[in-house]
Amino acid sequence: MPSVKKCVVPQNSLLAAYTRDGSYTDCYRTELTGHILLPAFVKAFYTNWLFKLEAFILKYTVKRPSNDMEAQELAEGTRTKFAAWDMEGRTENELLMCDMMRRTRSWFMVTHENERTQLYFGSAVVPVRNQKTGKSSLGFLFLILLGFHQLYSYLLLYFASRSIVNS
Repeated sequence: MPSVKKCVVPQNSLLAAYTRDGSYTDCYRTELTGHILLPAFVKAFYTNWLFKLEAFILKYTVKRPSNDMEAQELAEGTRTKFAAWDMEGRTENELLMCDMMRRTRSWFMVTHENERTQLYFGSAVVPVRNQKTGKSSLGFLFLILLGFHQLYSYLLLYFASRSIVNS
């Protein structure tokens, strides 16, 4: 089974801009045998059972339902909105999604070396400015949920890569 490791956000990636503005960023990586393209990764990510739990919650809390067909369309590049996210940027090997409140980013990247593919998943949380103090912060809620967020990100990449291996 694939192993997932925390790593540094690659310097020239779409997510790298958020490493310089006071945002929180994280990045996880796994490596699989074969030549896996970005669409296969994105589809596996958004259609695995763990993400479907999140999708179920989003359907009822923010009224943004999603389904496997929409995940496929996003993966193929024919859709720019998916559940609570809008596409912020895309290249042949990367996809950067921004949530509807413009506070978080979800990022996907694939790289290839020999007969292996590296799958990257990362996120960014953008600070907000307090109108009274003028100071920026990530917010108390994010800080208390940080450990959960990191574990959840790790598991999302793990189950997406497992889905690819088992397909």
